[in-house]
Amino acid sequence: MSTVPYRLARLVALGRIAIGCTALAAPTVMTRPWIGSAAESADARLLARTMGGRDLALGIGTLRALNVSAAEARPWVGLSGMADAVDATVTVLAFRRLPGRTRWGILASTVGAAVVSFRVAVTLETPVPASELGEPPVDPDLLRSA
Repeated sequence: MSTVPYRLARLVALGRIAIGCTALAAPTVMTRPWIGSAAESADARLLARTMGGRDLALGIGTLRALNVSAAEARPWVGLSGMADAVDATVTVLAFRRLPGRTRWGILASTVGAAVVSFRVAVTLETPVPASELGEPPVDPDLLRSA
């Protein structure tokens, strides 16, 4: 049994949590590469924070589900990929209006995250204990309270 899908799912979930926390705490850090100077507006900061909440919830839910079973984790990982696919789609739709220096990076990161998440969602097997992954386990009590 390969531990690669679990490692990838965990990395994507941790990255999503980091992005969510950053968007909540410093929304312009997340939105400036995406929408340029428009990131300074109160409306853009509001939307960035709502996206941050979404990413935080998806990341925590995914980590919790990975500690339960592959069957529990698959929907969380797949839905995370769906969120990234929507981000990629709206990026393509607005591509010409996005900042020229960063739009390709934004598109690559959203498409890449969607592809990884979808691939991982279909390849997750039985749970792999964190000790076999060589990573510290996530405290289940922390996840239960989330």
